Amino acid sequence: MAHGPTPAGASTGPSVAPAGHLSAWRFVVWFGVVAMLADVVYEGARSITGPLLAHLGASALVVGVVTGVGEASAFVLRLVSGPLADRTGRFWAWAIAGYGLTVVSVPLLGLTSVLWVASALIISERIGKAVRQPAKDTLLSHASAVTGRGRGFAVHEALDQAGALVGPLAVAGVLAVTGDDYGPALLTLAVPGALALALVVWLRVRVPRPARYERGDTSAPAAPERTPRRARGSGDAARLPGRFWVYAVFAGLTMTGFATFGVLSFHLVSAGLLPASAVPVLYAAAMVVDAVAAVGTGWAYDRYGGVVLVFLPVAAALVPALAFSGTLAPALAGVLVWGAALGMQESTLKATVADLVGPDRRATAYGMFGAVVGVAAAAGGALAGGLYETSVPLLVAVTVALQVVALVVLVRTLRRAPPGRAARRAPG
Repeated sequence: MAHGPTPAGASTGPSVAPAGHLSAWRFVVWFGVVAMLADVVYEGARSITGPLLAHLGASALVVGVVTGVGEASAFVLRLVSGPLADRTGRFWAWAIAGYGLTVVSVPLLGLTSVLWVASALIISERIGKAVRQPAKDTLLSHASAVTGRGRGFAVHEALDQAGALVGPLAVAGVLAVTGDDYGPALLTLAVPGALALALVVWLRVRVPRPARYERGDTSAPAAPERTPRRARGSGDAARLPGRFWVYAVFAGLTMTGFATFGVLSFHLVSAGLLPASAVPVLYAAAMVVDAVAAVGTGWAYDRYGGVVLVFLPVAAALVPALAFSGTLAPALAGVLVWGAALGMQESTLKATVADLVGPDRRATAYGMFGAVVGVAAAAGGALAGGLYETSVPLLVAVTVALQVVALVVLVRTLRRAPPGRAARRAPG
């Protein structure tokens, strides 16, 4: 890398508080709390989706189809929600609508005893994520221009993962107390859901125009965000920069060569290395590593630039070599490395997008990027599962090859003009 993404997104000015008198760091933290509460809701529900559908009479095929359609919806529909958020300029409206759809769908699962209704609600929850994610990442990117791109996204991800840890454990606790009654377990999630929705509405009132963080504009009075008509169309009318697409190819290659936790846990149980009851505990440990890695690599990204991303394909290549071992210690180490790689994907990988694309096209970019990463992750899960059944050494070899290619593409991205400076200088 000639220069790397400037210490990406690091600001030379103070932590400004646009109109609503909420500093950039406080905005990032409170938005992280929103994500944490929402994660308690949907990660809690996702931890029992399979058993719930089976309880309602679903076959393994139906469970696979419903969850597969849900995950595809969560990513592919961002191709629509991202450009629409840019076109309308109503980022808060999209974020609030997406959170609302999620926090309503999950408790309703606890009230239904009909399979097709439960299936629709599961898919609806995932659509909620697709609706909010590009707008949410764009709102966060404005504040991270002050805090530092890596730091802002890292702190947000760490709080987010706290919810991913608490949610499944809370659901497990309610199930244990009620004798595996899914209704109370899911209805309990209405409480953090209501708190998440109330908090995101409060943030919208306090900071109606987060773009002022990035512009350093604190003089204008607070007012609802109103984007000029011409600017609204710029998100999908203007072509995204070439360096963004090269970077998206890198991310796609990395995710295609990244095993899912489902495949890793299948190996641990089928190989007799762990009992099934210990798998959620190991997953929780991986989420802790995820949060720590997100914070560490986020801070490093702001200090050293995009060269930090080199560690992502390296970690992804190590995962199958360790996790699919026939002995427990390296297998556990592989899962923890998987958690570290996941933390980089959810924080630093997203932070770089904001340094590659200007504000007027950023929601579109996040929508496109999310779709690429989502499709690649689905392909990666299928690839890992298929190769695992064929040959573990072949799985390791293919993974390493994909990550080497990804590394080459990343080097090409980093050799281009420093994306952080380019994104902030260009009008978008």
